[in-house]
Amino acid sequence: MGVVTLPKQDRSRVTRQRLLESAVACLAAHGWAGSTVSVVAEYAGVSRGAAQHHFPTREDLFTAAVEYVAEERSTALGALRPQGRAEAVEALVDLYTGPLFRAALHLWVAASNEPQLGGRVTELEARVGRETHRIAVELLGADESVPGVREVVQGLLDMARGLGLANLLTDDRVRRERVVCEWGVLVDRVLG
Repeated sequence: MGVVTLPKQDRSRVTRQRLLESAVACLAAHGWAGSTVSVVAEYAGVSRGAAQHHFPTREDLFTAAVEYVAEERSTALGALRPQGRAEAVEALVDLYTGPLFRAALHLWVAASNEPQLGGRVTELEARVGRETHRIAVELLGADESVPGVREVVQGLLDMARGLGLANLLTDDRVRRERVVCEWGVLVDRVLG
């Protein structure tokens, strides 16, 4: 039996996917300064030339990686069927406490100091923020026509981001679980 080879288009798609996943892993593990195209290519097991074929600049690679993360996150959130608002609150907080958030955070910090990256990340973050808010409203069964509900949902997302930031330096799981539990009760009471 011979070796099965993928058509060129499929190989290209697989290579691109590996580069995006590797970029996220590198950014989460090494930050912006330690995440070069060469490092990402090595992680992905492809040549630097192959990486640059897909992503001509470092900024192209990392903004595409964060966009990829956002799409994956939206897909995962959209597939959730939480059993009640407390579980929805937990799922939303989980978005901000994992390696994907860590990677995005490194990109945000870099964007604050890299003019060529700043505009792209700001635009991407605005789109991701709107999509995350929309999904949160759906998961929580929130009616934003009721005064104050939009602010409660946004407050929940802001709180989740803050917990994600706290989690960067220390394993904040025990405190976070208590906070998330209380927020689940509060959100259910306000939206109920």
